[in-house]
Amino acid sequence: MAPQLDDQTRAIITACVPALEAHGLDITREMYSRLLADPAISALFNRSHQKSGEQPTALALAVLTYARNINDLGKLTGMVERIAEKHVGLNILPEHYPHVGTALLGAIKHVLGDAATPEIMDAWAKGYQFLADVLINRESQLYTANANTPGGWTGWRPFTIRNRVVESDIVMSFDLEPTDGKPVLRHKPGQYLSFNITVPGQGSQRRNYSISSAPSDKGYRISVRRQPEGVVSNWLHSSAVEGTELLVSAPAGSFTLPSPIATPVVLLSAGVGLTPFVSMVDTLTAEPAVATSLHYVHGTHSPQTEAFGPHIRALAAKGQVKADVFYSHGKPDTAQNAGTTAHEGRVTAEWVRANTPADALYYICGPEGFMQDMITGLKAAGVPESRLHHEVFGSATTMEDTLSAA
Repeated sequence: MAPQLDDQTRAIITACVPALEAHGLDITREMYSRLLADPAISALFNRSHQKSGEQPTALALAVLTYARNINDLGKLTGMVERIAEKHVGLNILPEHYPHVGTALLGAIKHVLGDAATPEIMDAWAKGYQFLADVLINRESQLYTANANTPGGWTGWRPFTIRNRVVESDIVMSFDLEPTDGKPVLRHKPGQYLSFNITVPGQGSQRRNYSISSAPSDKGYRISVRRQPEGVVSNWLHSSAVEGTELLVSAPAGSFTLPSPIATPVVLLSAGVGLTPFVSMVDTLTAEPAVATSLHYVHGTHSPQTEAFGPHIRALAAKGQVKADVFYSHGKPDTAQNAGTTAHEGRVTAEWVRANTPADALYYICGPEGFMQDMITGLKAAGVPESRLHHEVFGSATTMEDTLSAA
Protein backbone atom coordinates (compact mmCIF):
# COMPACT_ATOMS: atom_id res chain seq x y z
CA MET A 1 0.00 0.00 0.00
CA ALA A 2 1.18 3.53 -0.70
CA PRO A 3 2.33 5.55 2.32
CA GLN A 4 -0.22 7.74 4.05
CA LEU A 5 -0.88 10.98 2.22
CA ASP A 6 1.28 13.85 3.45
CA ASP A 7 -0.15 17.16 4.66
CA GLN A 8 0.81 19.06 1.51
CA THR A 9 -0.85 16.51 -0.78
CA ARG A 10 -4.05 16.59 1.26
CA ALA A 11 -4.02 20.38 1.31
CA ILE A 12 -3.68 20.58 -2.48
CA ILE A 13 -6.46 18.05 -3.06
CA THR A 14 -8.72 19.95 -0.65
CA ALA A 15 -7.99 23.17 -2.52
CA CYS A 16 -9.19 21.48 -5.73
CA VAL A 17 -12.75 20.98 -4.39
CA PRO A 18 -14.16 24.14 -6.07
CA ALA A 19 -12.63 23.08 -9.41
CA LEU A 20 -14.16 19.61 -9.05
CA GLU A 21 -17.54 21.11 -8.20
CA ALA A 22 -17.37 23.17 -11.39
CA HIS A 23 -15.65 20.74 -13.77
CA GLY A 24 -15.84 17.26 -12.19
CA LEU A 25 -18.31 15.87 -14.72
CA ASP A 26 -16.27 17.24 -17.65
CA ILE A 27 -13.22 15.51 -16.19
CA THR A 28 -14.90 12.11 -15.78
CA ARG A 29 -16.50 12.29 -19.24
CA GLU A 30 -13.06 12.97 -20.71
CA MET A 31 -11.59 10.17 -18.60
CA TYR A 32 -14.12 7.64 -19.86
CA SER A 33 -13.63 8.71 -23.47
CA ARG A 34 -9.96 7.86 -23.03
CA LEU A 35 -10.61 4.59 -21.22
CA LEU A 36 -13.26 3.34 -23.62
CA ALA A 37 -10.96 3.84 -26.58
CA ASP A 38 -9.22 0.65 -25.40
CA PRO A 39 -11.50 -2.32 -26.28
CA ALA A 40 -10.02 -4.49 -23.51
CA ILE A 41 -10.88 -1.85 -20.89
CA SER A 42 -14.17 -0.85 -22.50
CA ALA A 43 -15.46 -4.41 -22.05
CA LEU A 44 -15.28 -4.00 -18.27
CA PHE A 45 -17.96 -1.29 -18.15
CA ASN A 46 -21.75 -1.29 -18.30
CA ARG A 47 -22.37 0.43 -21.63
CA SER A 48 -25.93 1.44 -20.79
CA HIS A 49 -24.59 3.44 -17.82
CA GLN A 50 -22.20 5.18 -20.20
CA LYS A 51 -24.94 6.10 -22.66
CA SER A 52 -27.19 7.45 -19.92
CA GLY A 53 -24.37 9.45 -18.35
CA GLU A 54 -24.90 7.58 -15.09
CA GLN A 55 -21.36 6.25 -14.75
CA PRO A 56 -19.50 9.54 -15.39
CA THR A 57 -21.84 11.25 -12.92
CA ALA A 58 -21.20 8.57 -10.30
CA LEU A 59 -17.44 8.82 -10.73
CA ALA A 60 -17.53 12.63 -10.58
CA LEU A 61 -19.39 12.38 -7.27
CA ALA A 62 -16.94 9.78 -5.96
CA VAL A 63 -13.91 11.93 -6.84
CA LEU A 64 -15.52 15.00 -5.27
CA THR A 65 -16.47 13.02 -2.16
CA TYR A 66 -12.89 11.78 -1.87
CA ALA A 67 -11.50 15.30 -2.14
CA ARG A 68 -13.97 16.72 0.39
CA ASN A 69 -13.14 14.02 2.93
CA ILE A 70 -9.40 13.65 2.29
CA ASN A 71 -8.72 14.74 5.90
CA ASP A 72 -11.27 12.33 7.38
CA LEU A 73 -11.06 9.17 5.30
CA GLY A 74 -13.12 7.19 7.80
CA LYS A 75 -16.22 8.79 6.25
CA LEU A 76 -15.41 6.98 3.00
CA THR A 77 -15.71 3.45 4.41
CA GLY A 78 -19.14 2.89 2.86
CA MET A 79 -18.04 4.27 -0.50
CA VAL A 80 -14.90 2.12 -0.56
CA GLU A 81 -16.87 -1.00 0.34
CA ARG A 82 -19.51 -0.38 -2.34
CA ILE A 83 -16.87 0.21 -5.03
CA ALA A 84 -14.83 -2.82 -3.95
CA GLU A 85 -17.90 -5.08 -4.03
CA LYS A 86 -18.80 -3.84 -7.52
CA HIS A 87 -15.22 -4.31 -8.73
CA VAL A 88 -15.04 -7.88 -7.42
CA GLY A 89 -18.34 -8.68 -9.11
CA LEU A 90 -16.93 -7.35 -12.39
CA ASN A 91 -13.56 -9.07 -11.87
CA ILE A 92 -11.55 -5.85 -11.79
CA LEU A 93 -7.87 -6.72 -11.14
CA PRO A 94 -4.84 -4.72 -9.93
CA GLU A 95 -3.48 -4.47 -13.47
CA HIS A 96 -6.54 -2.47 -14.51
CA TYR A 97 -5.85 0.40 -12.11
CA PRO A 98 -2.92 1.99 -13.99
CA HIS A 99 -5.18 2.39 -17.06
CA VAL A 100 -7.73 4.27 -14.96
CA GLY A 101 -5.06 6.40 -13.30
CA THR A 102 -3.51 7.41 -16.60
CA ALA A 103 -6.91 8.31 -18.03
CA LEU A 104 -7.97 10.28 -14.94
CA LEU A 105 -4.78 12.30 -14.70
CA GLY A 106 -4.84 12.96 -18.43
CA ALA A 107 -8.43 14.15 -18.16
CA ILE A 108 -7.64 16.49 -15.26
CA LYS A 109 -4.82 18.06 -17.26
CA HIS A 110 -6.97 18.30 -20.41
CA VAL A 111 -9.96 19.94 -18.69
CA LEU A 112 -8.15 22.25 -16.28
CA GLY A 113 -5.38 23.23 -18.70
CA ASP A 114 -2.78 25.59 -17.26
CA ALA A 115 -4.57 25.54 -13.90
CA ALA A 116 -3.38 21.94 -13.49
CA THR A 117 0.09 22.86 -12.26
CA PRO A 118 2.81 20.25 -11.74
CA GLU A 119 2.13 20.44 -8.00
CA ILE A 120 -1.57 19.71 -8.52
CA MET A 121 -0.86 16.85 -10.91
CA ASP A 122 1.66 15.34 -8.47
CA ALA A 123 -0.87 15.56 -5.61
CA TRP A 124 -3.57 13.85 -7.64
CA ALA A 125 -1.16 11.14 -8.78
CA LYS A 126 -0.41 10.39 -5.12
CA GLY A 127 -4.07 10.70 -4.13
CA TYR A 128 -5.19 8.32 -6.88
CA GLN A 129 -2.53 5.74 -6.06
CA PHE A 130 -3.40 5.84 -2.37
CA LEU A 131 -7.09 5.20 -3.05
CA ALA A 132 -6.25 2.56 -5.68
CA ASP A 133 -4.13 0.69 -3.14
CA VAL A 134 -6.93 0.83 -0.55
CA LEU A 135 -9.35 -0.65 -3.08
CA ILE A 136 -6.91 -3.27 -4.35
CA ASN A 137 -6.27 -4.41 -0.78
CA ARG A 138 -9.98 -4.69 0.05
CA GLU A 139 -10.75 -6.41 -3.24
CA SER A 140 -7.98 -8.93 -2.58
CA GLN A 141 -9.64 -9.77 0.73
CA LEU A 142 -13.01 -10.27 -0.98
CA TYR A 143 -11.52 -12.43 -3.74
CA THR A 144 -9.76 -14.58 -1.14
CA ALA A 145 -12.95 -14.97 0.89
CA ASN A 146 -14.88 -16.03 -2.21
CA ALA A 147 -12.23 -18.57 -3.17
CA ASN A 148 -12.04 -20.08 0.33
CA THR A 149 -15.76 -20.26 1.10
CA PRO A 150 -17.45 -23.62 0.35
CA GLY A 151 -18.92 -23.41 -3.14
CA GLY A 152 -17.09 -20.16 -3.82
CA TRP A 153 -15.11 -19.17 -6.86
CA THR A 154 -13.28 -16.28 -8.50
CA GLY A 155 -13.55 -15.11 -12.10
CA TRP A 156 -16.43 -15.95 -14.41
CA ARG A 157 -18.16 -19.30 -13.76
CA PRO A 158 -20.56 -20.84 -16.31
CA PHE A 159 -24.15 -21.23 -15.11
CA THR A 160 -27.05 -22.78 -17.01
CA ILE A 161 -30.63 -21.51 -17.01
CA ARG A 162 -32.69 -24.42 -15.68
CA ASN A 163 -36.08 -22.72 -15.57
CA ARG A 164 -37.85 -19.50 -16.57
CA VAL A 165 -40.89 -18.21 -14.67
CA VAL A 166 -43.10 -15.29 -15.69
CA GLU A 167 -43.64 -13.27 -12.50
CA SER A 168 -45.64 -10.38 -14.04
CA ASP A 169 -46.19 -8.62 -17.35
CA ILE A 170 -42.70 -7.12 -17.10
CA VAL A 171 -40.67 -9.38 -14.77
CA MET A 172 -39.27 -12.84 -15.48
CA SER A 173 -37.29 -15.08 -13.13
CA PHE A 174 -34.39 -17.29 -14.18
CA ASP A 175 -33.26 -20.25 -12.08
CA LEU A 176 -29.50 -20.70 -12.50
CA GLU A 177 -27.37 -23.73 -11.65
CA PRO A 178 -23.61 -24.12 -12.17
CA THR A 179 -22.87 -25.93 -15.39
CA ASP A 180 -20.24 -28.06 -13.62
CA GLY A 181 -22.87 -29.38 -11.20
CA LYS A 182 -20.80 -28.50 -8.15
CA PRO A 183 -22.10 -26.57 -5.10
CA VAL A 184 -22.26 -22.79 -5.02
CA LEU A 185 -21.52 -20.24 -2.34
CA ARG A 186 -24.57 -19.60 -0.16
CA HIS A 187 -25.29 -15.92 -0.62
CA LYS A 188 -26.44 -13.47 2.02
CA PRO A 189 -30.03 -12.32 1.35
CA GLY A 190 -29.84 -8.93 -0.36
CA GLN A 191 -26.71 -9.67 -2.40
CA TYR A 192 -26.44 -9.62 -6.20
CA LEU A 193 -24.73 -11.48 -9.01
CA SER A 194 -22.67 -9.91 -11.80
CA PHE A 195 -22.94 -11.24 -15.35
CA ASN A 196 -20.76 -11.19 -18.44
CA ILE A 197 -23.34 -11.64 -21.19
CA THR A 198 -22.62 -11.64 -24.90
CA VAL A 199 -25.64 -10.30 -26.78
CA PRO A 200 -25.59 -11.01 -30.54
CA GLY A 201 -24.72 -7.83 -32.40
CA GLN A 202 -24.01 -5.96 -29.14
CA GLY A 203 -20.89 -7.70 -27.87
CA SER A 204 -19.98 -8.38 -24.25
CA GLN A 205 -22.20 -6.68 -21.67
CA ARG A 206 -21.77 -6.42 -17.88
CA ARG A 207 -24.84 -6.36 -15.64
CA ASN A 208 -25.74 -6.84 -11.97
CA TYR A 209 -28.97 -8.51 -10.83
CA SER A 210 -30.15 -9.05 -7.26
CA ILE A 211 -30.63 -12.63 -6.13
CA SER A 212 -34.32 -13.24 -5.48
CA SER A 213 -34.06 -16.71 -3.93
CA ALA A 214 -33.24 -17.88 -0.42
CA PRO A 215 -29.64 -19.07 0.13
CA SER A 216 -28.87 -22.49 -1.32
CA ASP A 217 -25.79 -24.47 -2.25
CA LYS A 218 -27.41 -25.59 -5.52
CA GLY A 219 -27.92 -22.32 -7.42
CA TYR A 220 -29.52 -18.90 -7.57
CA ARG A 221 -32.55 -17.12 -8.98
CA ILE A 222 -32.59 -13.67 -10.52
CA SER A 223 -35.74 -11.76 -11.49
CA VAL A 224 -35.30 -9.29 -14.33
CA ARG A 225 -37.56 -6.45 -15.41
CA ARG A 226 -37.77 -5.96 -19.15
CA GLN A 227 -36.64 -2.38 -19.81
CA PRO A 228 -38.06 -0.78 -22.99
CA GLU A 229 -34.59 0.01 -24.36
CA GLY A 230 -32.67 -2.55 -22.32
CA VAL A 231 -30.18 -4.46 -24.45
CA VAL A 232 -29.62 -7.24 -21.91
CA SER A 233 -33.05 -7.40 -20.28
CA ASN A 234 -34.78 -7.72 -23.66
CA TRP A 235 -32.35 -10.42 -24.74
CA LEU A 236 -32.90 -12.34 -21.50
CA HIS A 237 -36.69 -12.16 -21.83
CA SER A 238 -36.78 -13.06 -25.52
CA SER A 239 -33.77 -15.32 -26.11
CA ALA A 240 -32.31 -16.74 -22.89
CA VAL A 241 -34.21 -20.01 -22.92
CA GLU A 242 -33.71 -23.03 -20.67
CA GLY A 243 -30.28 -24.47 -21.35
CA THR A 244 -28.69 -21.10 -22.13
CA GLU A 245 -25.31 -20.67 -20.45
CA LEU A 246 -24.35 -17.43 -18.69
CA LEU A 247 -21.05 -16.33 -17.14
CA VAL A 248 -21.48 -15.34 -13.50
CA SER A 249 -19.24 -14.04 -10.72
CA ALA A 250 -19.68 -14.84 -7.04
CA PRO A 251 -22.38 -13.08 -4.95
CA ALA A 252 -21.43 -9.58 -3.81
CA GLY A 253 -22.91 -6.65 -1.93
CA SER A 254 -23.40 -5.48 1.65
CA PHE A 255 -27.13 -4.67 1.50
CA THR A 256 -27.83 -7.47 3.96
CA LEU A 257 -29.67 -8.04 7.22
CA PRO A 258 -27.91 -7.85 10.60
CA SER A 259 -27.34 -10.99 12.62
CA PRO A 260 -28.94 -11.43 15.02
CA ILE A 261 -32.02 -9.34 14.24
CA ALA A 262 -33.21 -7.62 17.38
CA THR A 263 -35.80 -5.17 16.00
CA PRO A 264 -38.75 -5.23 13.56
CA VAL A 265 -37.79 -5.09 9.88
CA VAL A 266 -39.62 -3.07 7.23
CA LEU A 267 -38.87 -3.95 3.59
CA LEU A 268 -39.84 -0.92 1.54
CA SER A 269 -39.72 -1.29 -2.25
CA ALA A 270 -41.08 -0.05 -5.55
CA GLY A 271 -41.00 -1.71 -8.95
CA VAL A 272 -38.31 -4.33 -9.43
CA GLY A 273 -36.69 -3.12 -6.20
CA LEU A 274 -38.52 -5.97 -4.50
CA THR A 275 -36.04 -8.60 -5.78
CA PRO A 276 -33.56 -8.55 -2.87
CA PHE A 277 -36.49 -8.43 -0.45
CA VAL A 278 -38.01 -11.65 -1.79
CA SER A 279 -34.74 -13.34 -0.84
CA MET A 280 -34.89 -11.75 2.63
CA VAL A 281 -38.55 -12.69 3.15
CA ASP A 282 -38.01 -16.30 2.10
CA THR A 283 -34.98 -16.60 4.35
CA LEU A 284 -36.57 -15.09 7.45
CA THR A 285 -39.87 -16.95 7.12
CA ALA A 286 -38.03 -20.26 6.73
CA GLU A 287 -36.19 -19.79 10.04
CA PRO A 288 -38.51 -20.41 13.03
CA ALA A 289 -35.82 -19.09 15.40
CA VAL A 290 -36.10 -15.62 13.86
CA ALA A 291 -38.82 -13.96 15.90
CA THR A 292 -38.67 -10.48 14.41
CA SER A 293 -41.81 -8.88 13.00
CA LEU A 294 -41.53 -8.49 9.22
CA HIS A 295 -43.46 -5.85 7.28
CA TYR A 296 -43.39 -5.87 3.47
CA VAL A 297 -44.44 -2.59 1.83
CA HIS A 298 -44.40 -2.48 -1.96
CA GLY A 299 -45.41 -0.02 -4.66
CA THR A 300 -46.18 -1.06 -8.21
CA HIS A 301 -48.01 0.27 -11.26
CA SER A 302 -50.88 -2.22 -11.34
CA PRO A 303 -51.77 -5.81 -10.42
CA GLN A 304 -50.42 -6.82 -13.84
CA THR A 305 -46.94 -5.45 -13.05
CA GLU A 306 -46.72 -6.87 -9.52
CA ALA A 307 -44.13 -9.62 -9.27
CA PHE A 308 -44.33 -12.32 -6.57
CA GLY A 309 -47.76 -11.07 -5.47
CA PRO A 310 -49.31 -14.54 -4.91
CA HIS A 311 -46.19 -15.69 -3.07
CA ILE A 312 -46.18 -12.74 -0.65
CA ARG A 313 -49.92 -13.01 -0.05
CA ALA A 314 -49.58 -16.73 0.75
CA LEU A 315 -46.93 -15.97 3.37
CA ALA A 316 -49.04 -13.14 4.77
CA ALA A 317 -52.07 -15.42 5.01
CA LYS A 318 -49.98 -17.70 7.25
CA GLY A 319 -49.09 -14.76 9.49
CA GLN A 320 -45.40 -14.92 8.55
CA VAL A 321 -45.28 -11.40 7.15
CA LYS A 322 -47.51 -8.34 7.13
CA ALA A 323 -47.94 -6.94 3.62
CA ASP A 324 -49.18 -3.64 2.19
CA VAL A 325 -49.18 -3.24 -1.59
CA PHE A 326 -49.81 0.09 -3.33
CA TYR A 327 -51.03 0.32 -6.94
CA SER A 328 -50.28 3.71 -8.47
CA HIS A 329 -52.41 3.30 -11.60
CA GLY A 330 -54.31 0.03 -11.57
CA LYS A 331 -57.27 -0.68 -9.30
CA PRO A 332 -56.41 -3.31 -6.67
CA ASP A 333 -58.46 -6.40 -6.07
CA THR A 334 -61.25 -5.43 -3.68
CA ALA A 335 -61.03 -8.83 -1.99
CA GLN A 336 -58.48 -8.47 0.82
CA ASN A 337 -56.30 -11.43 1.72
CA ALA A 338 -55.55 -12.17 5.36
CA GLY A 339 -52.37 -10.32 6.25
CA THR A 340 -52.29 -8.27 3.04
CA THR A 341 -53.84 -4.85 2.45
CA ALA A 342 -54.14 -3.37 -1.05
CA HIS A 343 -54.06 0.41 -1.54
CA GLU A 344 -54.71 2.75 -4.43
CA GLY A 345 -52.03 5.39 -5.02
CA ARG A 346 -48.35 5.64 -4.15
CA VAL A 347 -46.44 4.77 -1.01
CA THR A 348 -45.56 7.88 1.01
CA ALA A 349 -43.04 8.32 3.80
CA GLU A 350 -45.82 9.74 5.97
CA TRP A 351 -47.87 6.56 5.57
CA VAL A 352 -44.83 4.38 6.26
CA ARG A 353 -43.93 6.23 9.46
CA ALA A 354 -47.51 6.15 10.72
CA ASN A 355 -48.03 2.44 9.99
CA THR A 356 -44.76 0.75 10.91
CA PRO A 357 -43.06 0.11 14.29
CA ALA A 358 -41.25 3.07 15.83
CA ASP A 359 -38.07 1.03 16.36
CA ALA A 360 -37.98 -0.64 12.93
CA LEU A 361 -34.99 -1.12 10.67
CA TYR A 362 -35.93 0.15 7.20
CA TYR A 363 -34.53 -1.45 4.05
CA ILE A 364 -35.31 0.60 0.94
CA CYS A 365 -34.89 -0.37 -2.71
CA GLY A 366 -36.41 0.92 -5.93
CA PRO A 367 -36.13 3.79 -8.43
CA GLU A 368 -33.88 6.66 -7.35
CA GLY A 369 -36.74 9.15 -6.87
CA PHE A 370 -38.66 6.69 -4.71
CA MET A 371 -35.67 6.01 -2.49
CA GLN A 372 -34.85 9.69 -2.04
CA ASP A 373 -38.48 10.45 -1.14
CA MET A 374 -38.52 7.64 1.43
CA ILE A 375 -35.14 8.50 2.97
CA THR A 376 -35.85 12.24 3.15
CA GLY A 377 -39.35 11.74 4.48
CA LEU A 378 -38.40 9.17 7.11
CA LYS A 379 -35.51 11.30 8.33
CA ALA A 380 -37.84 14.28 8.60
CA ALA A 381 -40.20 12.09 10.62
CA GLY A 382 -37.43 11.38 13.11
CA VAL A 383 -36.04 8.04 11.96
CA PRO A 384 -32.28 7.96 12.70
CA GLU A 385 -30.01 7.49 9.70
CA SER A 386 -28.56 4.38 11.36
CA ARG A 387 -31.91 2.61 10.85
CA LEU A 388 -32.16 3.45 7.14
CA HIS A 389 -30.48 1.10 4.67
CA HIS A 390 -30.83 1.40 0.91
CA GLU A 391 -29.59 -0.35 -2.20
CA VAL A 392 -28.80 1.48 -5.44
CA PHE A 393 -29.45 -0.35 -8.70
CA GLY A 394 -26.66 0.83 -11.00
CA SER A 395 -24.33 3.71 -10.19
CA ALA A 396 -24.70 6.11 -7.27
CA THR A 397 -25.88 9.48 -8.59
CA THR A 398 -26.26 11.49 -5.37
CA MET A 399 -23.72 12.43 -2.71
CA GLU A 400 -25.74 10.52 -0.09
CA ASP A 401 -25.72 7.35 -2.18
CA THR A 402 -22.00 7.73 -2.78
CA LEU A 403 -21.30 7.81 0.94
CA SER A 404 -23.91 5.52 2.45
CA ALA A 405 -25.70 3.20 0.00
CA ALA A 406 -26.03 -0.32 1.43
